[in-house]
Amino acid sequence: MTDEQMRSAEDKNGNQVKIGSSVRILHIDEATINSVPETEKSKVKSMLNEVLEIYEIDEYGQVWVDKEWNHGEGKIESHSLGLSSHDIELVVHRS
Repeated sequence: MTDEQMRSAEDKNGNQVKIGSSVRILHIDEATINSVPETEKSKVKSMLNEVLEIYEIDEYGQVWVDKEWNHGEGKIESHSLGLSSHDIELVVHRS
């Protein structure tokens, strides 16, 4: 197991989360929303209250999730978010 796979973080309630955990997105920082082009803001905002799987926990303890939108004909768009403990709530933990 790599160091990255062994990393864990906590959700807003102090529950341990790790790569593969499903979390509900409770908050997206306004600075994050404002950093994306106007045409993409609604997609980033749509991640709020979604349940997404953690694919990375960085060395700072920030959890990373992403969401994909399939526009058909092989056109897929995605956004990733780096979130802090107070931004997420554990829903399901994969063993």
